[in-house]
Amino acid sequence: MSDAVINGLAGAGGGIIAQLISYPLQTVNTRQQTERDPKKSRRKHGTLEQMCQVVKQEGWERLYGGLTPSLVGIATSQGIYYYFYQIFRSKAEAAAFKHLKEGTGDGSVGILSSLVVAALSGCLNVLLTNPIWVVVTRMQTHTEASLKRRPSESLSVTTDEAILAAAETPPYGISHAVQEVYDEAGVLGFWKGVCPTLIMVSNPSIQFMLYETLLKKLKTMRASRNKGNDGVTALEIFFLGAVAKLGATLVTYPLNVVKSRLQAKQVTGGDKRHHYKGTLDAIMKMIKYEGLSMFYKGMSTKIVQSVLAAAVLFMIKEELLKGIHLLVKRDVNLVNVVRSGLPR
Repeated sequence: MSDAVINGLAGAGGGIIAQLISYPLQTVNTRQQTERDPKKSRRKHGTLEQMCQVVKQEGWERLYGGLTPSLVGIATSQGIYYYFYQIFRSKAEAAAFKHLKEGTGDGSVGILSSLVVAALSGCLNVLLTNPIWVVVTRMQTHTEASLKRRPSESLSVTTDEAILAAAETPPYGISHAVQEVYDEAGVLGFWKGVCPTLIMVSNPSIQFMLYETLLKKLKTMRASRNKGNDGVTALEIFFLGAVAKLGATLVTYPLNVVKSRLQAKQVTGGDKRHHYKGTLDAIMKMIKYEGLSMFYKGMSTKIVQSVLAAAVLFMIKEELLKGIHLLVKRDVNLVNVVRSGLPR
């Protein structure tokens, strides 16, 4: 089994577990980013309070709206990303080794090369998986979108009425979301938000650059203290992943808000302030009508969700990699033992 396949499988497994743990936070954050009612936007509700409101008004299941396509998406996304990341990384390492032999380098992959490797992997990932995330966003925001079809009425909805409305809302599945997106914009609708998402490729690039830099420094310190033993623990990987994701999220969060706005159900009638023709149109209208602060709405929730998810992903991925390598090594050893016992 190739290193690329092993990394892809480990990344997919880690991504699924991380998504299951952090998904309610992701749902709340998507709703925060796509909230367009100015009165609701000015209210300061904590993440936990908002989660409780969703549960009270719509039920527990709404916190997991779109979970099925999300798990498919995260497994596909992480699998694709880590698969191509390992392929490009191996090529970069081979190039670095070649330069070392030629006397023009130290044999290690530089920061710029690491950024290019992560960016290429991220671009392929985005182009292949964007339709899945459009469907996920629709399912995460569906109930709110349905209550906002008549803005003049939504402001006067009481809690009891909201609960009743949620109860009367027909089941909204993957097929409904797919049909809705197609009816709005055809096949191209499944690539809504792809421009800011492609720019956001810098997020995992920054994340992995920070992660690998910190990991390399930690291993160097560990090796110097432990006479060549540079092993790191799962808890250390957890914290390194958290720090790396925190840095990347702080830089790229505004683009995440724009992406969510574009992928959510568009306002087709009435208030044209919330109908976006594209990325630039969305940015200009958000600045004009909602202010720069809107680009950081829900950021605290996103930081908690993304840092938690990234930390769990890195920790699980590294443990899965160790397990897969042990299994492969054991199988190879078993084959060698069997072969050595066969008559010549």
